[in-house]
Amino acid sequence: MRYHAGTPVADADSILILDGATGTELARRGVDISLPLWSARALLDAPEVVEAIHRDYLEAGAGAIITNTFRTHRRSLAKAGLGDQARALTHRAVEIARATRDRVKPAAKVLGSVAPLEDCYRPDLAPSPQACMAEHAEIIQDLLDAGVDDIVIETMSARHEAAAAAAVADNLCPGRWMMSFCLKTDGPPGVLLQGATLVDMLPLLSGAHAVGVNCIDASKLTPQVELLRKLLPHRIRVAAYGNIGHADPDGSWTSSDALDPERYAAYARDWVRAGATIIGGCCGTTPETIRAMAGLTVEE
Repeated sequence: MRYHAGTPVADADSILILDGATGTELARRGVDISLPLWSARALLDAPEVVEAIHRDYLEAGAGAIITNTFRTHRRSLAKAGLGDQARALTHRAVEIARATRDRVKPAAKVLGSVAPLEDCYRPDLAPSPQACMAEHAEIIQDLLDAGVDDIVIETMSARHEAAAAAAVADNLCPGRWMMSFCLKTDGPPGVLLQGATLVDMLPLLSGAHAVGVNCIDASKLTPQVELLRKLLPHRIRVAAYGNIGHADPDGSWTSSDALDPERYAAYARDWVRAGATIIGGCCGTTPETIRAMAGLTVEE
């Protein structure tokens, strides 16, 4: 198997390289990402930096960029008194991504990010199934109306929220969505932070074009990819995009050897060998990480 950047999502036999982190990259470039707005603040205060990040990832070799909409759903924005701007900010994020893509690499995909409604690492905070259905329907519809190519429901850690988002996506954009999970790394692979297993989730994912894992240390991803490839039918692609380390219980951050772009790329090569065909970067990764990944050739 060989891979290269820019492969269409529909081609299950080639590798699509995603971009890397947005939130941590905004912080690295001096943008305020304090809560509750986090990365959404940049759409108000520094849209030119969002544009530059998209451009840099495309120029580094990404074949798809993910919109800066991880925190533009109404619930998060309401915590800063901006709930009524959810649709406008979601559309603004997509507009920036699409314009950058059209200018820099027209063949690339623009993927609309849909995040957990509360804390990614606190599945116990996920709202009721009914609230999840309604709120994910709002942002997914906003993303589709704004013109994204596909939907990426990512960093899911609670079963009922993932189930609600999947049901919404099946209804609004069948075949045009993928889901990525945040999984435990201190036991057997395939366990969501809430405790449900990927095996439990399989009946809910039949309409996805890809299922993956993200937001865990890159060095811990390969067993998760191997399990997903065994569980999923071949028509559903496996995605993998990890962090350069992990968050500690006290809120601090510990980097792993994946901080080095070349080492991260070596982990990505392992994911491909394990069956992933969509790869990219999550927290702490940079355009240099994506450039290192795009420079690899994998042969089997």
